[in-house]
Amino acid sequence: MTNFPGGPGEARDAGEVSSPVEANTTRVVVHVAGPGLATPKVVDPDAPLLLADDLGAVRGDGCFDSLLLHRGRALKPLRHLARIARSARMLEIDPPGEQAWTAGIEAAEAEWVRIHGGDAASAPDALLRLVLTRGAEHAAGRAEDATAYITVAAIGGHVAKVRRKGIAVQVQQRGFSVDLAANAPWQLLGAKTLSYATNMAALRHAAADGFGDVLFLSSEGEVLEGPRSTIVAVRDGALLSPPQEIGILEGTTLGALGEAAQRRGIPLRREHLLVSDLLVADSVWFISSITLAARVMRIDSHEIGGRDAGIDVGALVAEAVGVENWPG
Repeated sequence: MTNFPGGPGEARDAGEVSSPVEANTTRVVVHVAGPGLATPKVVDPDAPLLLADDLGAVRGDGCFDSLLLHRGRALKPLRHLARIARSARMLEIDPPGEQAWTAGIEAAEAEWVRIHGGDAASAPDALLRLVLTRGAEHAAGRAEDATAYITVAAIGGHVAKVRRKGIAVQVQQRGFSVDLAANAPWQLLGAKTLSYATNMAALRHAAADGFGDVLFLSSEGEVLEGPRSTIVAVRDGALLSPPQEIGILEGTTLGALGEAAQRRGIPLRREHLLVSDLLVADSVWFISSITLAARVMRIDSHEIGGRDAGIDVGALVAEAVGVENWPG
Protein backbone atom coordinates (compact mmCIF):
# COMPACT_ATOMS: atom_id res chain seq x y z
CA MET A 1 0.00 0.00 0.00
CA THR A 2 1.37 3.38 -0.98
CA ASN A 3 1.99 5.89 1.77
CA PHE A 4 1.10 9.55 1.18
CA PRO A 5 2.74 11.61 3.93
CA GLY A 6 1.30 15.03 4.46
CA GLY A 7 -1.99 14.32 2.70
CA PRO A 8 -5.52 14.39 4.11
CA GLY A 9 -5.90 11.98 6.96
CA GLU A 10 -2.16 11.62 7.59
CA ALA A 11 -1.51 9.65 10.79
CA ARG A 12 0.42 11.47 13.46
CA ASP A 13 2.44 8.36 14.30
CA ALA A 14 2.49 4.97 12.63
CA GLY A 15 -0.54 3.02 13.76
CA GLU A 16 -1.98 5.90 15.80
CA VAL A 17 -5.73 6.31 15.42
CA SER A 18 -7.14 9.80 15.94
CA SER A 19 -9.74 9.76 18.69
CA PRO A 20 -12.80 11.99 18.42
CA VAL A 21 -12.38 12.77 22.13
CA GLU A 22 -10.01 15.44 23.39
CA ALA A 23 -7.17 14.17 25.59
CA ASN A 24 -7.42 14.91 29.32
CA THR A 25 -10.87 16.43 28.90
CA THR A 26 -13.34 17.04 31.69
CA ARG A 27 -15.87 14.22 31.67
CA VAL A 28 -19.44 13.59 32.76
CA VAL A 29 -20.84 10.17 33.66
CA VAL A 30 -24.50 9.38 34.31
CA HIS A 31 -25.55 5.98 35.66
CA VAL A 32 -28.84 5.20 33.91
CA ALA A 33 -29.76 1.66 34.96
CA GLY A 34 -28.40 -1.19 37.04
CA PRO A 35 -29.04 -3.26 40.17
CA GLY A 36 -30.51 -1.10 42.93
CA LEU A 37 -30.68 2.07 40.83
CA ALA A 38 -34.14 3.67 40.75
CA THR A 39 -33.48 6.72 38.57
CA PRO A 40 -30.55 8.02 36.50
CA LYS A 41 -27.97 9.98 38.46
CA VAL A 42 -24.76 11.88 37.79
CA VAL A 43 -21.79 10.05 39.30
CA ASP A 44 -18.11 10.78 39.87
CA PRO A 45 -16.42 10.19 36.49
CA ASP A 46 -13.34 8.83 38.26
CA ALA A 47 -15.26 6.36 40.44
CA PRO A 48 -15.71 2.69 39.44
CA LEU A 49 -19.00 1.91 37.72
CA LEU A 50 -18.77 -1.58 36.20
CA LEU A 51 -18.21 -4.78 38.13
CA ALA A 52 -15.07 -6.68 37.16
CA ASP A 53 -17.07 -9.45 35.50
CA ASP A 54 -19.46 -7.18 33.60
CA LEU A 55 -20.14 -8.93 30.30
CA GLY A 56 -19.72 -5.70 28.39
CA ALA A 57 -16.10 -5.55 29.52
CA VAL A 58 -15.14 -9.23 29.41
CA ARG A 59 -17.04 -10.28 26.27
CA GLY A 60 -18.09 -7.10 24.50
CA ASP A 61 -21.66 -8.25 25.15
CA GLY A 62 -23.57 -5.02 24.83
CA CYS A 63 -24.26 -2.09 22.55
CA PHE A 64 -23.72 1.64 22.41
CA ASP A 65 -24.60 4.75 20.46
CA SER A 66 -22.86 8.10 20.11
CA LEU A 67 -24.50 11.53 19.92
CA LEU A 68 -23.06 14.97 19.31
CA LEU A 69 -23.66 17.42 22.16
CA HIS A 70 -23.80 20.87 20.54
CA ARG A 71 -24.40 24.06 22.54
CA GLY A 72 -25.34 21.91 25.51
CA ARG A 73 -27.97 19.92 23.61
CA ALA A 74 -27.84 16.35 22.33
CA LEU A 75 -28.63 16.23 18.62
CA LYS A 76 -31.27 13.89 17.13
CA PRO A 77 -31.67 11.90 20.38
CA LEU A 78 -34.81 10.06 19.25
CA ARG A 79 -32.98 8.56 16.28
CA HIS A 80 -30.21 7.32 18.56
CA LEU A 81 -32.63 5.96 21.15
CA ALA A 82 -34.44 4.05 18.42
CA ARG A 83 -31.15 2.62 17.16
CA ILE A 84 -29.83 1.52 20.54
CA ALA A 85 -33.22 -0.09 21.23
CA ARG A 86 -32.91 -1.96 17.92
CA SER A 87 -29.36 -3.05 18.80
CA ALA A 88 -30.55 -4.24 22.22
CA ARG A 89 -33.32 -6.30 20.63
CA MET A 90 -30.82 -7.95 18.32
CA LEU A 91 -28.63 -8.82 21.32
CA GLU A 92 -31.69 -9.85 23.37
CA ILE A 93 -30.82 -7.43 26.17
CA ASP A 94 -33.67 -5.75 28.04
CA PRO A 95 -32.79 -2.04 27.77
CA PRO A 96 -33.92 0.91 29.87
CA GLY A 97 -37.06 2.54 28.53
CA GLU A 98 -36.92 5.67 26.45
CA GLN A 99 -37.97 7.70 29.49
CA ALA A 100 -34.95 6.54 31.51
CA TRP A 101 -32.53 7.20 28.66
CA THR A 102 -34.07 10.63 28.09
CA ALA A 103 -33.74 11.52 31.77
CA GLY A 104 -30.12 10.41 31.65
CA ILE A 105 -29.40 12.49 28.57
CA GLU A 106 -31.01 15.56 30.14
CA ALA A 107 -28.95 15.06 33.31
CA ALA A 108 -25.78 14.76 31.22
CA GLU A 109 -26.63 17.90 29.24
CA ALA A 110 -27.27 19.91 32.41
CA GLU A 111 -24.07 18.72 34.09
CA TRP A 112 -21.97 19.44 30.99
CA VAL A 113 -23.30 23.00 30.84
CA ARG A 114 -22.85 23.45 34.61
CA ILE A 115 -19.18 22.46 34.63
CA HIS A 116 -18.55 24.85 31.73
CA GLY A 117 -19.87 27.95 33.46
CA GLY A 118 -23.60 27.55 32.99
CA ASP A 119 -23.78 28.99 29.48
CA ALA A 120 -24.94 26.38 26.96
CA ALA A 121 -23.87 28.49 23.99
CA SER A 122 -20.24 28.51 25.13
CA ALA A 123 -20.04 24.88 26.26
CA PRO A 124 -17.68 22.94 23.98
CA ASP A 125 -19.05 20.36 21.58
CA ALA A 126 -18.85 16.89 23.06
CA LEU A 127 -19.37 13.22 22.36
CA LEU A 128 -22.24 11.81 24.41
CA ARG A 129 -22.17 8.02 24.44
CA LEU A 130 -25.01 5.72 25.49
CA VAL A 131 -23.74 2.34 26.72
CA LEU A 132 -25.75 -0.79 27.54
CA THR A 133 -24.25 -4.09 28.73
CA ARG A 134 -25.78 -7.43 29.66
CA GLY A 135 -24.54 -6.87 33.21
CA ALA A 136 -22.42 -8.97 35.53
CA GLU A 137 -21.57 -12.54 34.57
CA HIS A 138 -22.33 -13.79 38.08
CA ALA A 139 -25.88 -12.43 37.71
CA ALA A 140 -26.46 -14.95 34.89
CA GLY A 141 -27.65 -12.25 32.51
CA ARG A 142 -30.87 -11.41 34.37
CA ALA A 143 -32.76 -8.64 32.58
CA GLU A 144 -32.96 -6.51 35.71
CA ASP A 145 -29.18 -6.58 36.07
CA ALA A 146 -28.35 -4.99 32.70
CA THR A 147 -26.09 -1.96 33.09
CA ALA A 148 -26.68 1.32 31.28
CA TYR A 149 -24.74 4.55 31.52
CA ILE A 150 -23.84 7.71 29.63
CA THR A 151 -20.46 9.38 29.20
CA VAL A 152 -19.69 12.87 27.91
CA ALA A 153 -16.29 14.19 26.79
CA ALA A 154 -15.23 17.11 24.62
CA ILE A 155 -14.39 16.32 21.01
CA GLY A 156 -10.84 16.98 19.89
CA GLY A 157 -9.36 19.21 17.21
CA HIS A 158 -9.03 16.29 14.79
CA VAL A 159 -12.79 16.42 14.17
CA ALA A 160 -12.75 20.05 13.02
CA LYS A 161 -9.66 19.34 10.92
CA VAL A 162 -11.24 16.56 8.87
CA ARG A 163 -14.43 18.57 8.45
CA ARG A 164 -12.37 21.33 6.83
CA LYS A 165 -9.69 19.38 4.97
CA GLY A 166 -11.29 16.02 4.23
CA ILE A 167 -9.78 12.56 4.55
CA ALA A 168 -7.86 9.93 2.64
CA VAL A 169 -9.31 6.44 3.02
CA GLN A 170 -7.87 2.97 2.58
CA VAL A 171 -9.96 0.21 1.01
CA GLN A 172 -10.10 -2.93 3.17
CA GLN A 173 -11.95 -6.22 2.94
CA ARG A 174 -14.60 -6.69 5.63
CA GLY A 175 -14.55 -10.43 5.01
CA PHE A 176 -18.24 -11.22 4.63
CA SER A 177 -20.85 -11.44 1.88
CA VAL A 178 -23.72 -9.01 1.43
CA ASP A 179 -26.01 -11.99 2.11
CA LEU A 180 -24.57 -12.70 5.56
CA ALA A 181 -26.93 -10.44 7.52
CA ALA A 182 -29.98 -12.26 6.15
CA ASN A 183 -28.48 -15.76 6.40
CA ALA A 184 -26.82 -15.43 9.82
CA PRO A 185 -28.69 -13.00 12.11
CA TRP A 186 -26.55 -14.15 15.05
CA GLN A 187 -23.64 -12.26 13.47
CA LEU A 188 -25.46 -9.11 14.65
CA LEU A 189 -24.66 -7.17 11.49
CA GLY A 190 -26.51 -3.88 11.74
CA ALA A 191 -26.25 -3.74 15.55
CA LYS A 192 -23.86 -1.23 17.11
CA THR A 193 -22.19 -3.66 19.51
CA LEU A 194 -19.40 -3.09 22.01
CA SER A 195 -17.30 -5.69 20.12
CA TYR A 196 -15.34 -3.02 18.27
CA ALA A 197 -11.83 -4.47 18.27
CA THR A 198 -11.93 -5.37 14.57
CA ASN A 199 -12.94 -1.84 13.61
CA MET A 200 -10.15 -0.33 15.68
CA ALA A 201 -7.61 -2.77 14.23
CA ALA A 202 -8.68 -1.71 10.73
CA LEU A 203 -8.20 1.95 11.63
CA ARG A 204 -4.75 1.26 13.09
CA HIS A 205 -3.74 -0.60 9.94
CA ALA A 206 -4.87 2.32 7.80
CA ALA A 207 -3.15 4.85 10.05
CA ALA A 208 0.13 2.93 9.77
CA ASP A 209 -0.12 3.41 5.99
CA GLY A 210 -0.85 7.12 6.32
CA PHE A 211 -4.62 7.05 5.87
CA GLY A 212 -7.21 8.72 8.06
CA ASP A 213 -10.05 6.23 7.68
CA VAL A 214 -11.19 2.95 6.14
CA LEU A 215 -13.65 2.00 3.41
CA PHE A 216 -14.93 -1.54 3.96
CA LEU A 217 -15.88 -3.81 1.06
CA SER A 218 -17.87 -7.04 1.05
CA SER A 219 -16.37 -10.26 -0.29
CA GLU A 220 -18.15 -9.46 -3.58
CA GLY A 221 -16.42 -6.07 -3.73
CA GLU A 222 -19.47 -3.99 -2.81
CA VAL A 223 -19.03 -0.79 -0.81
CA LEU A 224 -20.23 -1.27 2.79
CA GLU A 225 -19.35 1.48 5.28
CA GLY A 226 -16.52 2.90 7.34
CA PRO A 227 -15.70 1.69 10.86
CA ARG A 228 -17.36 4.83 12.23
CA SER A 229 -19.13 6.29 9.20
CA THR A 230 -21.78 5.92 6.51
CA ILE A 231 -20.76 6.38 2.87
CA VAL A 232 -22.54 8.95 0.70
CA ALA A 233 -21.69 9.68 -2.93
CA VAL A 234 -22.97 12.58 -5.01
CA ARG A 235 -23.74 11.83 -8.65
CA ASP A 236 -25.87 13.72 -11.17
CA GLY A 237 -27.64 15.78 -8.52
CA ALA A 238 -28.55 12.83 -6.29
CA LEU A 239 -27.19 11.32 -3.07
CA LEU A 240 -26.30 7.62 -3.17
CA SER A 241 -25.64 5.34 -0.19
CA PRO A 242 -25.47 1.54 0.22
CA PRO A 243 -28.64 -0.23 1.42
CA GLN A 244 -28.81 -1.29 5.07
CA GLU A 245 -29.82 -4.83 4.08
CA ILE A 246 -26.28 -5.71 2.97
CA GLY A 247 -25.17 -5.84 6.60
CA ILE A 248 -24.30 -2.29 7.58
CA LEU A 249 -25.38 -0.04 10.43
CA GLU A 250 -28.30 2.20 9.59
CA GLY A 251 -26.90 5.70 10.00
CA THR A 252 -28.85 8.19 12.10
CA THR A 253 -27.09 11.02 10.28
CA LEU A 254 -28.07 9.52 6.94
CA GLY A 255 -31.71 9.52 8.05
CA ALA A 256 -31.56 13.20 8.98
CA LEU A 257 -29.67 14.02 5.78
CA GLY A 258 -32.29 12.27 3.67
CA GLU A 259 -35.08 14.36 5.16
CA ALA A 260 -33.15 17.61 4.66
CA ALA A 261 -32.30 16.63 1.09
CA GLN A 262 -35.93 15.82 0.34
CA ARG A 263 -36.98 19.29 1.50
CA ARG A 264 -34.56 20.72 -1.09
CA GLY A 265 -35.69 18.39 -3.84
CA ILE A 266 -32.50 16.30 -3.75
CA PRO A 267 -33.14 12.54 -4.00
CA LEU A 268 -31.39 10.05 -1.72
CA ARG A 269 -31.15 6.60 -3.29
CA ARG A 270 -29.97 3.42 -1.60
CA GLU A 271 -27.92 1.59 -4.22
CA HIS A 272 -25.35 -1.18 -4.43
CA LEU A 273 -22.04 0.58 -5.09
CA LEU A 274 -18.55 -0.45 -6.18
CA VAL A 275 -15.33 1.47 -5.64
CA SER A 276 -15.42 2.30 -9.35
CA ASP A 277 -18.73 4.11 -8.74
CA LEU A 278 -17.10 6.25 -6.08
CA LEU A 279 -14.14 7.10 -8.30
CA VAL A 280 -16.42 8.66 -10.94
CA ALA A 281 -18.82 10.36 -8.50
CA ASP A 282 -18.96 14.13 -8.21
CA SER A 283 -17.90 13.76 -4.57
CA VAL A 284 -17.75 11.15 -1.81
CA TRP A 285 -18.37 11.77 1.88
CA PHE A 286 -18.05 9.92 5.18
CA ILE A 287 -20.89 11.05 7.43
CA SER A 288 -21.36 10.31 11.13
CA SER A 289 -22.90 11.75 14.28
CA ILE A 290 -19.68 13.27 15.64
CA THR A 291 -17.64 14.34 12.63
CA LEU A 292 -20.91 15.05 10.77
CA ALA A 293 -19.30 15.04 7.33
CA ALA A 294 -15.80 14.64 5.93
CA ARG A 295 -15.18 14.79 2.21
CA VAL A 296 -13.13 11.90 0.85
CA MET A 297 -10.15 13.39 -0.98
CA ARG A 298 -8.44 10.13 -1.90
CA ILE A 299 -9.33 6.43 -2.07
CA ASP A 300 -6.13 4.38 -1.91
CA SER A 301 -3.95 6.02 -4.61
CA HIS A 302 -6.84 7.66 -6.46
CA GLU A 303 -7.24 11.41 -5.93
CA ILE A 304 -10.93 12.34 -6.10
CA GLY A 305 -11.21 15.55 -4.10
CA GLY A 306 -10.32 18.14 -6.72
CA ARG A 307 -13.56 18.19 -8.70
CA ASP A 308 -16.76 20.15 -8.14
CA ALA A 309 -18.57 18.55 -5.18
CA GLY A 310 -21.93 19.02 -6.91
CA ILE A 311 -23.80 19.15 -3.59
CA ASP A 312 -22.23 20.39 -0.35
CA VAL A 313 -23.10 17.37 1.76
CA GLY A 314 -21.29 18.81 4.78
CA ALA A 315 -23.43 21.94 4.86
CA LEU A 316 -26.55 19.87 4.23
CA VAL A 317 -25.74 17.53 7.14
CA ALA A 318 -25.10 20.50 9.44
CA GLU A 319 -28.46 21.95 8.47
CA ALA A 320 -30.16 18.58 8.95
CA VAL A 321 -28.94 18.10 12.52
CA GLY A 322 -29.00 21.75 13.63
CA VAL A 323 -25.30 22.63 13.84
CA GLU A 324 -24.32 26.25 13.30
CA ASN A 325 -21.09 27.70 11.94
CA TRP A 326 -20.25 24.77 9.66
CA PRO A 327 -17.59 23.41 9.45
CA GLY A 328 -16.60 24.78 12.86
